[in-house]
Amino acid sequence: MPGAYKMLTFSIKSDKLDTSYNNMNQLKIYTGDHMMYANVNAPDSVSSFGIGSYSTGKDTVTENIFYSANDTIINEKSASYTLAIKTTEKGYEQIITGMQNNTGDKFDLKETYESTGLTVTTPLDGAWKLVKRYQVRGKDTTINNSTEFKIYYAGYCMWGTNWKDTANKIHTGIGYGTFTMTGNNKVKESMKVSTFADVRGHDFDIDIEMSGKDGFKQTMIEPDGSIAVEIFERLKK
Repeated sequence: MPGAYKMLTFSIKSDKLDTSYNNMNQLKIYTGDHMMYANVNAPDSVSSFGIGSYSTGKDTVTENIFYSANDTIINEKSASYTLAIKTTEKGYEQIITGMQNNTGDKFDLKETYESTGLTVTTPLDGAWKLVKRYQVRGKDTTINNSTEFKIYYAGYCMWGTNWKDTANKIHTGIGYGTFTMTGNNKVKESMKVSTFADVRGHDFDIDIEMSGKDGFKQTMIEPDGSIAVEIFERLKK
């Protein structure tokens, strides 16, 4: 399963409903031991993401999601989903049967994906969690409290974040696209999809400082001249 996959179709079937969608802005990335998905509804920028570990069987993949978020809702309760997997010419098809909604109705969920990953490897490949974020403006340093997970793999990167506004309301944001190492300590991220208009469709040049194999610090100069610093640690299975 390792690779990056773009969703092509999404369908729900039950006794009451049989509908399909083909305009989902969702990407899914599997590293060697973790997986993450992220999507955004283009009309209203409502975003969601989830991250976890996974295991494979003969024709199945079991995803163990330990953190997920959807717009203003965060779920830190672990949940496991067993997907029936069928490989296709473009990628794969997954089916989850017997899911249940808030009213107790059961339904089957089917998703099809196209493989879009590249055959490249980098020191950043893997799943990461943000441990510290701060902004430097001149002599002033501001700590930003938020939760963020990030994955690099197969030439693609993805992140999902949560934060609270001044009214204590939770917000969710995502971004994903391709990345390239432009030097030993530099990476360029090209964000194809994001919750944020100032991220979507833009390239970002980021300085990287590795801390062994299991940590890194990224530094980026913002448009206003301030310096954004984020420190990540690698997720272990």
